[in-house]
Amino acid sequence: MTARTDVFAAQMAALGLGTRPQSLINGELVDGTGDAITLIDPYTEQNLSQYPDAGAALAKEACLAAQAAQVEWVTMSGAARGQVMQEIARAVLANAEPLATVEALVAGKPIRDCRVEVTKVAEMFAYYGGWADKIHGEVIPVPSGHLNYTKREPLGVVFQITPWNAPIFTGGWQIAPAIATGNGVVIKPSELTPVTTVALVYLAEQVGLPKGLVNVLCGLGPTAGQAAIEHQAVRKVIFVGSPETGRVVATAAAKALKPAVLELGGKSANIVFDDANLKHACLGAQAAIFSGAGQSCVAGSRLLVQRSVHAELVEMLTNGMNEIKLGDPLDEATEVGPISNASQFAHVSDMVARAMSDGASVLSRDTTPDKGFFVPPTILNGLSNIDHAVQTEIFGPVVAAIPFDTEEEAIALANGTDFGLAGAVWTADVGRAHRVADQVRAGTFWINSYKAIHVSSPFGGSLNSGFGRSSGTDALMEYTSAKSVWLDSAPTPRIAFGYVS
Repeated sequence: MTARTDVFAAQMAALGLGTRPQSLINGELVDGTGDAITLIDPYTEQNLSQYPDAGAALAKEACLAAQAAQVEWVTMSGAARGQVMQEIARAVLANAEPLATVEALVAGKPIRDCRVEVTKVAEMFAYYGGWADKIHGEVIPVPSGHLNYTKREPLGVVFQITPWNAPIFTGGWQIAPAIATGNGVVIKPSELTPVTTVALVYLAEQVGLPKGLVNVLCGLGPTAGQAAIEHQAVRKVIFVGSPETGRVVATAAAKALKPAVLELGGKSANIVFDDANLKHACLGAQAAIFSGAGQSCVAGSRLLVQRSVHAELVEMLTNGMNEIKLGDPLDEATEVGPISNASQFAHVSDMVARAMSDGASVLSRDTTPDKGFFVPPTILNGLSNIDHAVQTEIFGPVVAAIPFDTEEEAIALANGTDFGLAGAVWTADVGRAHRVADQVRAGTFWINSYKAIHVSSPFGGSLNSGFGRSSGTDALMEYTSAKSVWLDSAPTPRIAFGYVS
């Protein structure tokens, strides 16, 4: 064993897990029966662990377990469910260090970022735990005189698929509102980063979550994922990931006549006007594209800069990226880690090479670590808004800097993609800020800021960025359905047709 596999094994033991990833079905850690899946440390490019694909049989068990446990869970009062969720929040915080360390090892994210995300997961359970006893319908003054009221009812069992770029964050993002509203859950994290999702649910069960209410499948989409989508117990499918895979998932859900929520990619425009505070805009641009090695659906991968300050801002951004600390995700000083996996590393590298062939001048930092899937922070200059690297999600620390002249042109460029997830504007003109926010197609938009996200605010996009909303009270609506109840209080029934024999 290497030193890093020793660290991995020690943190797994601290979380109460085995020596390798296992699915969590009905409260038990179990091995799958499918092909072997290898976890690779993206910093050393060495094997961390190996485990078998869950397969279709475990997916069936997971769905049945969630269905049975949901019957018990939904009969509990909202207050009681909320109390369990508050306990989960405390358990997550108590285990923050091993959770963050495993996340850093497997996903390649800097440990300091992982700690923040673990804290946010605790916040998610606390937030939705507070909502568990406050979900209600309304009374509607219908003209017939009936008493008409609505109820928000849980769907039953939902199937969630989460990505490799933020495993524990997106796990909490989806599990918390689902169980707050009384649902059972089957969740399949990416086969490349399954461990912290298993750990999260395992910890939750130790503090009172009914066993089987949330089941974790460690496995592949075409096997375990497809079987879960098709299972009769599953009433809705939630997917977070790429547009390409989202289309496959949505098609499979549609064939099974099941609704879906898709949280997909983006090609977000970060717009800087010449009256902006350029120092603040530069810091915002760095956070928008270089944090998390650019592996974020809301990454500000198109930097639209008014022509009069374009060269100045690009120079500031270039100088700044040479100061960013790249390195071992377990190093406290590391600000940007490696790309999370070999396939994505190849994709990002290929995209930069294609941009160069399309005429881009490439500005990147001088050095990168001599091992690991590292792509240096990179600026693509000289491209137009229709070039491939500007229209296609790169999902790495690569930004295209494009000049514009007028407000109208900036808005047109911002909307000139098939995505609609996020965006930002930097300006001292309050009127302009609101005009741009109103006209740019985005589910989330920032003014003189970037990447401010909170569980209490709705999140989602349109077009190739997907549909439906996560977080906020909107997520409560996604995980419930409305029932309309009519009570006739008249002395004789208000029925226009019928007879009694």
